[in-house]
Amino acid sequence: MPQPLQTEQHLGYRILLWTLAIALIAGVLISCVQVSLDMVRVSDELDADAGQTIATVQDSATQAVFSIDAQLASQVVDGLFAKEAVRAVRISHPSGETLAERRRPLETTDFRSLTDPIFRQQRAYRRALIRASEPGTVYGYLDVEYDTAPAARVWLNRAAVTFTSVIALAMVLCGLMFVVFHVLLTSPLLRIVRSVRQVEPDQPDNRLLAMPEGHGRDELGLWVNTTNNLLVAIAESQKSRREAEDRATQLTQFDKLTGLNGRDTFMDALRGAILEAASHGRQLSLYVLGLDDFKSMNEQFGFRTGDQLLISVGQRLTQTLGSSRYTVARLGSDQFAVLETELRDGFQAADTAEQILTCFRAPVDVNGQRLSSSATVGIALYPADAGDAERLLQSAEQTMALAKQNGRNHFQFYVASIDQEIRDRKQLEKDLVNALELGQFRLVYQPQINLESKRVIGAEALIRWEHPERGNVPPDYFIPVAETSGSIIAIGQWVLDQACEQAARWAADGQPIRMAVNLSAVQLSKDSIVDDILATLARHQIPAGRLELEVTETSFMTNLQDAVDKLRALHRAGVSIAVDDFGTGYSSLTYLKQMPVQHLKIDKQFIRDLLVNEEDTRIANTIIDLGRSLNLTVVAEGVETAEQEYYLSQRGCKLAQGYFFSKPLPADEFETFVQRFHQQMVENNL
Repeated sequence: MPQPLQTEQHLGYRILLWTLAIALIAGVLISCVQVSLDMVRVSDELDADAGQTIATVQDSATQAVFSIDAQLASQVVDGLFAKEAVRAVRISHPSGETLAERRRPLETTDFRSLTDPIFRQQRAYRRALIRASEPGTVYGYLDVEYDTAPAARVWLNRAAVTFTSVIALAMVLCGLMFVVFHVLLTSPLLRIVRSVRQVEPDQPDNRLLAMPEGHGRDELGLWVNTTNNLLVAIAESQKSRREAEDRATQLTQFDKLTGLNGRDTFMDALRGAILEAASHGRQLSLYVLGLDDFKSMNEQFGFRTGDQLLISVGQRLTQTLGSSRYTVARLGSDQFAVLETELRDGFQAADTAEQILTCFRAPVDVNGQRLSSSATVGIALYPADAGDAERLLQSAEQTMALAKQNGRNHFQFYVASIDQEIRDRKQLEKDLVNALELGQFRLVYQPQINLESKRVIGAEALIRWEHPERGNVPPDYFIPVAETSGSIIAIGQWVLDQACEQAARWAADGQPIRMAVNLSAVQLSKDSIVDDILATLARHQIPAGRLELEVTETSFMTNLQDAVDKLRALHRAGVSIAVDDFGTGYSSLTYLKQMPVQHLKIDKQFIRDLLVNEEDTRIANTIIDLGRSLNLTVVAEGVETAEQEYYLSQRGCKLAQGYFFSKPLPADEFETFVQRFHQQMVENNL
């Protein structure tokens, strides 16, 4: 196996080192020249600045000496000391007598040992003080000493910038050159080497060398083209033999007419899928379908037309079931088989069977004729119906044959009870879609009683479905179906709208009670649920505090943070939040701390056997104590006896609902109940 290149062996790395060394040496030399020239310029500027400064104050200094004005001389000296570089100034008479003088120490810096030999530590300048009217008479002298440190500092900073910029420029140029060489040479070479290593000796034309981008006409491109031509030439001698082998394999493994998997190949795939499903605890579904009246079509239109029809059926099945979860095969004659993996349940199998049947709805154009066909599907499930491939296929084939005796263009499951259950479920889904438009839903209201004040303080809105054929369909049966099909979104909004409208009516009639509405997990996952609820409250002009949303423990566990954010937004708006059926789900204190919950509703299964079942009594007591410790109001559902009501009241449960007080009632009966209940409480107190 070829050994990988070490870093120092890479061509780009060696080019980078050479380029960097040359650039640094050239940069240092150029910088030295620039710094030297700048040194001369700074020295000249220092002398020029001194000359200009002295010339500026020369007349004032001459006047001070001529007038022997010490105060004016001091002002001149002080003015010169405004310049940082001036170290000493002296105005004196020709005799040497000082008229004004001032000095300060040399600036102490770390770089003097470097710059003093270059610029000298200080520079002295003398100017004779002569009046313009008497050019031959010297009245005195102006002596100025300059500290070279400020000018040296400027020069040193520029020198540092020069060296740094040159070195940085050298590094940048080296980096750019490295990138250029890497892109144009080393990287294409490495890609070519990798392509050569991937060439398969037995099939060299399957992995030809990839042409480096942008090198199609240079030496690298010529090398790649020459190598590829050689690989293709080597492969030509093997191509004929492989094609013959492929044709033989095609004939043995695939159906000659449709190109689909043959029976033997399909059975191998089925056995492998069963082993995979068994190891992961998954389900499979096997569909065997036969065309209805295919024999009569052959007799009427001829076998060639029948073959074209079979080809079209195979194409439609492949297009409709294009996912990797499906394997399609022709078992023989007019029978086809479909294997589906990753099956969730029988309802998903029913959906797939309906997709298969849709393949036959559109007529098929064969030899200028439009042929209408249909099929019957038999379904067998693994592991429910059979545990091995042969028995599973046999079950599906038998089911298909039995289904043909009962009609055409439909599917049937191997087990009759499962078949009926799934059909009922599918029909219920279809009925749910139209139930809302047909006005088959209605709301009833169950009163919520304050156990301390004995007053009706709220009502829980409950949906009822009056099916024209099934009669009263229990919510526990159709609500899960609505959640699965997605129709719960429209149904839930209808319930919320109707409940808010009723709450507004009661408020207008002088009965402003709180309305509790259930919120499903599907509704809570909807992005616009918060806006939808607040818009409904605004539409009916009722305060948010009069609405209570009941969510189950499991409804927000899929995406806890998203649910918490939405419920907090509703809580900030004033809506109350209650956890329904508490104790039947996760019952985790973690989400109770995160969520804006005000009420805990004890599930009715714990109230039903209260004082009879010790475990249920203990659970109810625990929930009441938990609510008290978290400052939450506890609501007991399903109260049916006076003993239960008394016990809950004594234990500190604040609210209750159940048949002991009232069953769920229509709106008008609910109003009558409230009046009678309150009147009865007044009479009992009297």
